[in-house]
Amino acid sequence: MLNSWLWHLVDGSSSNRDSLDSFLYDYAFKNIKKLRSGEVYSVPPPANFSGMELAVARVRTSSLWRKGLSHGPLSIPPKTLPWPFTKRVNVVYQNLDNWSSLYYNVPHHTFLAPVLGFLPYDSSGNGAIEIRALGDEHLVLDFKRYEHVGEAAKCVRFDRNGTLEMSNMTREGWCVVRGRGNFSLAVPNDGKRVWEWWKMGVVLGGFGVILVVLGFLVWKKMRRRKMKGMEEESERSEGLECVWNGRSRMPFASAIRTQPVLENSYLP
Repeated sequence: MLNSWLWHLVDGSSSNRDSLDSFLYDYAFKNIKKLRSGEVYSVPPPANFSGMELAVARVRTSSLWRKGLSHGPLSIPPKTLPWPFTKRVNVVYQNLDNWSSLYYNVPHHTFLAPVLGFLPYDSSGNGAIEIRALGDEHLVLDFKRYEHVGEAAKCVRFDRNGTLEMSNMTREGWCVVRGRGNFSLAVPNDGKRVWEWWKMGVVLGGFGVILVVLGFLVWKKMRRRKMKGMEEESERSEGLECVWNGRSRMPFASAIRTQPVLENSYLP
């Protein structure tokens, strides 16, 4: 029964995405015996969602205001408060990994990173809330560990109502987190193809350099072997004097081997 319901969730519609979020929230807290404030708990995903990463944390609002909170790629700065206000916040982290494209898609774009979820809830059980930074800093997700294509890559935010927002990175690999939602990094399909061709060119160019170097080494070795054979052959032939020309040993014959003698050495 549970397995069939889980597989029914594999759908890109916003209603099924919300159902997945609710299911993972309930599943995570049922699998933690005692949740202490200020600690992050990693939770093994359900068997049918192998590959996902799931973690939860409960944090006091006073601590959130003073110290913020960080986990993995997510960074929440100080001077941050929940909205609507609550004394404690439950934060659910998701990394959908290989399940990302089954639940989310960006038309004419390709994901360069898995979809990451940042989902805060009122710990009193009053449902989903948002977390807002009131200072100069922003909530950010760091995607630098994943490949991206310079300025062509865009930050993507999926809201609960199914809306899709795209924005520029604040710096290389950094995306601003607004309130709550699921986030990723995407690039236009044309940009992805250019990047793949560029990588292929680099690989082929490196392979060509290796072939040139190997060819030169083989030629050099064969040349040395040929010169050595010529030297051995010269040593087996008629003994001749040898001279050295640079690093090469070459046979040398005198211009005159026998001194000439006149037939009549003495006059009468």
